[in-house]
Amino acid sequence: MSVNLQAPVAEHLHPVAGLRIGVAEAGVRKAGRKDLTVFLLEEGAAVAGVFTQNRFCAAPVQVCREHLAGASGIRALVVNTGVANAGTGATGLADARATCAALAGHLGIAAAQVLPFSTGVIMEPLPVGRIVAGLPAALADARGDHWLRAAQAIMTTDTVPKAFSTQITLGGASVSVTGIAKGAGMIHPDMATMLGFVATDANIAPGLLQAAVRALADASFNRVTVDGDTSTNDSFVLIATRQSAHAPVTSLESLDGQALMAALRTVAQQLAQAIVRDGEGATKFITVRVEQGASGDECLKAAYAIAHSPLVKTAFFASDPNLGRILAAVGYAGIADLDQTRIELYLDDVHVATRGGRHPAYREEDGQRVMRQSEITVRVQLGRGSAAETVWTCDLSHDYVSINADYRS
Repeated sequence: MSVNLQAPVAEHLHPVAGLRIGVAEAGVRKAGRKDLTVFLLEEGAAVAGVFTQNRFCAAPVQVCREHLAGASGIRALVVNTGVANAGTGATGLADARATCAALAGHLGIAAAQVLPFSTGVIMEPLPVGRIVAGLPAALADARGDHWLRAAQAIMTTDTVPKAFSTQITLGGASVSVTGIAKGAGMIHPDMATMLGFVATDANIAPGLLQAAVRALADASFNRVTVDGDTSTNDSFVLIATRQSAHAPVTSLESLDGQALMAALRTVAQQLAQAIVRDGEGATKFITVRVEQGASGDECLKAAYAIAHSPLVKTAFFASDPNLGRILAAVGYAGIADLDQTRIELYLDDVHVATRGGRHPAYREEDGQRVMRQSEITVRVQLGRGSAAETVWTCDLSHDYVSINADYRS
């Protein structure tokens, strides 16, 4: 089940010059499903990434960080689903490195030029032999228009593959931006149990890519939450093949830099919102916007207090306008000098609370009307300044418990 999320159409996903994708069935954990993906980059591509802040991070995250910090240009990515290779100690690190070495051997490059990614069950050994055996089929499958196949191959508990694409013109040249992601549970900022890959053929200076991927993550994947759990494998990677014919983008603040970032942000936010729409057991997509804060940081504190609250999320699932739960969440968000008499609360077009108390014109049937919708906006005004922030979340249903109770079976 997902909330107003349609499966992508392969023809709507633009190939990115200088990038090919191949998919195979390696039998990583289950037979008969696509579970191994390779991304092949032509020489000259630039790659940057951001990763989970969970200190118990997975082996592939550790290896990715090492390889990105090295001097060798990244030429390939290898992704498996089914087994996360997390909680696997020194053996897991050796397995991640062996996977890189195996792919590098096929391509005639150094192992340090390969980035590994894994998603799936934690504390199970990575079946390296199956992955290595599946690489030739994945390489033989590699084409520029295989974005949808890759989106399907990286899924775990997702019910819908997630892929979006757009094109813009820079300096008279066409620029493509295409991305895929997976994720439905253990979703929480910094980052989430998600893998996200966004690629562009824009000719952007390699030195700008790390700042760009951080800004994109902060505007998208670090603004979503499903259940407040931060995973071990979260990774978001930005690839620039630099093959478009426009003049190089040497500043993110230039007109071309801003246009490129806007296109990248559009795709990243669509992917991030798709993860929430496909949240495990989700029936409602909820936008939480906090306005009139003294700073963006306190707006986010209040927004996440609302978005994380099991009481708020279960009320949304039940279409129960028990909206005092929202005010309570704002109150414990950690804003020490918050004045409750300045708080205004809106549920879509319904003014629920004013000056910290129930609005005289509010009627419960109006709140319930909004709560029954599949898409809802919660808007809180703190009355403290001009800052504003938005996060996206979903409700918490019976199915969330069932999905996670049965995940390994």
